[in-house]
Amino acid sequence: MAEVLLFHHAHGVTAGVRGFADALRAVGHEVHVPDLYDGQVFERLEDGLAHARAVGFDVLAERGVAAADGLPNGLVYAGFSLGVMPAQRLAQTRPGAKGALLLHSCVPPEEFGGPWPPGVRVQVHGMDADPYFAGEGDIDAARELVRDTADAELFLYAGAEHLFADSSLPSYREGPAALLTERVLRFLDGIR
Repeated sequence: MAEVLLFHHAHGVTAGVRGFADALRAVGHEVHVPDLYDGQVFERLEDGLAHARAVGFDVLAERGVAAADGLPNGLVYAGFSLGVMPAQRLAQTRPGAKGALLLHSCVPPEEFGGPWPPGVRVQVHGMDADPYFAGEGDIDAARELVRDTADAELFLYAGAEHLFADSSLPSYREGPAALLTERVLRFLDGIR
């Protein structure tokens, strides 16, 4: 079974984030969910993003990296949207990473020092008309990652919802979320 460090999105650690972690735990994976917002949860995405700006994206990224301290090196790093920043950074820079799950976001690997590390599997999931994922260049970064990396997969879902896999948000879409979860579980089952 895999050990996963899962980072939340701009809303904070919502019931949907906890539910996703519980779905992974239910089949035997160990999942850590650090709270980069110190308990604050925002109903509206705009409010969560405003909070992230006020705290500072760099500060949140450093909190995410620090969350790995004391955990073993052989982790799968996962993130929802905003949480992709620390997840991807750790997957690319922390020794022994087993994989990365980039949900609703993807950053060009050059942002964290260069090409994707060999042997670190990665999945990227997003909606094809999501104004953040498709409209702000994440989809392009994901396509380049898949093109340049042997162990990379990109899964596109029809729709325009950003956080479609969080069951506690209005953007939740049951069908695509179930398929995403199925693919994530298959990915984690392949981690050795």
